Amino acid sequence: MNWGILSTGVIAKNFAETTKKMGDVRILAVASRTMESANAFADAHAIERRYDSYEALARDPDVDIVYVATPHSRHYEDMKLMIAGGKHVLCEKSFTTDAAQAREIYALAKEKGVFVMEAFWTKLIPVYREVEKVIASGAIGDIRTVTAQYGYTTAREARKFDAQLAGGTLLDIGVYAIGFACMMLGYTFDSVQSNLVMNAAGTDAIDAIILRRGDAVASLVTAIGAVMPTHGAVYGTKGHIDIPEFKNPERVTVHIDGQMPYVIVRPFEVNGFEYEIREAQACACAGRLESEWMTAEQSVAVMDIMDEIRAQNALRFPFEA
Repeated sequence: MNWGILSTGVIAKNFAETTKKMGDVRILAVASRTMESANAFADAHAIERRYDSYEALARDPDVDIVYVATPHSRHYEDMKLMIAGGKHVLCEKSFTTDAAQAREIYALAKEKGVFVMEAFWTKLIPVYREVEKVIASGAIGDIRTVTAQYGYTTAREARKFDAQLAGGTLLDIGVYAIGFACMMLGYTFDSVQSNLVMNAAGTDAIDAIILRRGDAVASLVTAIGAVMPTHGAVYGTKGHIDIPEFKNPERVTVHIDGQMPYVIVRPFEVNGFEYEIREAQACACAGRLESEWMTAEQSVAVMDIMDEIRAQNALRFPFEA
C-alpha cells in the first residue's frame, strides 16, 4: 500500500523514521499547510509527492492509507476529509476531541468501506501478549488494583497546553494511563472519579483519576510539568506484574507469592511504532474495517471516560459549542 502522512510535526517525523527501518511500508506523499514545510519533510525522508493542502492529499488516487498526525483539535475534520477521499486511516491518539466525534468517524468509515484505527501503539506492543497470558493463567490471582503514572517536562508547554488545539495532559498522555487501565480491567467501569489541576491556559496540567470496576480499582496520575518515572503495575490476590515504561514496554517483571520473580522480555524490531503501522496496513490490505486488537468500541470507550472526566472538571475547549 501507498501511505500518505498528514502534517509534518514531531510525531510525523517519528512515523517516517520508523517506516524507513521496516522494509515493508512505502510512504508516497506528505501534506502540510505550506509547500515549504511539505518540501522540507519530503526531502528529509525521501518522499516523492508533497502537497501544500490536506485536500490535495485526499484527492491523490495513488494514496491508499493516511497517517493523521495533526493536533487533537483537527483529528475529526481531517479524518472526515480522508475518509471522504476513500482513504484508510491510522490516526494519532487521542482519537478525537470527544466520543460523539469518534462514533461519527467510525460510522462514516463503515459507510465508505474504509479501515480506521486509533494509533494507540501501547495496545500492539508484543510484551502485552505475554502479560495477557500471565493474567489469564491465574498466576497473579484476581486483579484488585492497577496503577499507572507518567509525567514529563517540556520547553513546548505553550503548545502542549494550547486550548485551541485541545491541549492539556488528559488528551496528550492521560489517554495512555486510561488505555492501560482498560487493557487490564476492561473498557467499562462502575465509577469514574477525577481531580484535574488546571493551568493558566485553561487546560489541565495534572490529572488524578480513579476508575472502579467491580472490586478492582485503577489509580492513575499523569502530568505535564512534572518529572515522573513512567511506570504501571497490576496487583492481584496472588502476585503482581511490574511494567516499567508501561506505554511502550519491552520487559515486565512477574512477582508471584512464594516464588522468585521472573522477567519477560520482548524486544522491539524498531522502536515500538512498527506494530501499529503494520497492523493498520495488514487490516487495510485484507479489507477489514477495524482491527481486532484496537477496535472502534475500545477507542470510543476511552473517549467516553475522558468525556466524563472533562465534565467533572468543567474542562471545555474554546471551539466546543
